[in-house]
Amino acid sequence: MKHLRYKPKAVLFDMDGLIFDTEALYRDAVIKAAEENGFNIPVSVYLETIGLPSASARALLGTHLSGEVAIDDLWKQASDQFQTMVATELRLKPGLIEMLDWLEEVRLPWAIVTSSDRDTVLSHLLAVNLRDRFRHIIARGDYTAAKPHPEPYLKAASQLGVDPSRCVALEDSRNGVLSASRAGLMTIMVPDLVQATPDTQCLCTYVAPDLHDVLAVLIDTLQAT
Repeated sequence: MKHLRYKPKAVLFDMDGLIFDTEALYRDAVIKAAEENGFNIPVSVYLETIGLPSASARALLGTHLSGEVAIDDLWKQASDQFQTMVATELRLKPGLIEMLDWLEEVRLPWAIVTSSDRDTVLSHLLAVNLRDRFRHIIARGDYTAAKPHPEPYLKAASQLGVDPSRCVALEDSRNGVLSASRAGLMTIMVPDLVQATPDTQCLCTYVAPDLHDVLAVLIDTLQAT
């Protein structure tokens, strides 16, 4: 079993694609909105937006569409479609509840570190009755520079009072991995829509197939002498 280089003192979770199976919903909503307006956004283009704050994602999509459509209007249509899908299709990633139970048992603090805004985070958590289980949330608006800049993770580590090198970051995207690794965290990638590339793997302490596997690594690391 893989061991982390230090016994962790905190675990920091990305949200979309890591806690919630939302990246596929975002993808489908954006592509559908484009199609309804007579445009095509290839999946490969959408995948480049994963892990980016919404303003950066809109800018990237706007560049692809070459100004042929008002990107803010398209984004609003996609957002409305996404909210409709979330109402019936929001799902937790397998292994999350078991990990939260274990973190509580061993008294390791944890937090969400996300590019989404706080209202979206709270809405998602309330929808699955998990609001009370996340006391610490670092969301868009809590930092100046978004992922892939290290600031979001540095701010989270500071809020928890833990040295960044003793924190574990759980991420599903390249931009998230860049942010966490640049902040000096032990970074575990759990790929969602995008698999780890060789350059991303080099930045990770470990690449895990799912949160069940992450939990096994954490347990094994804490039990190691």
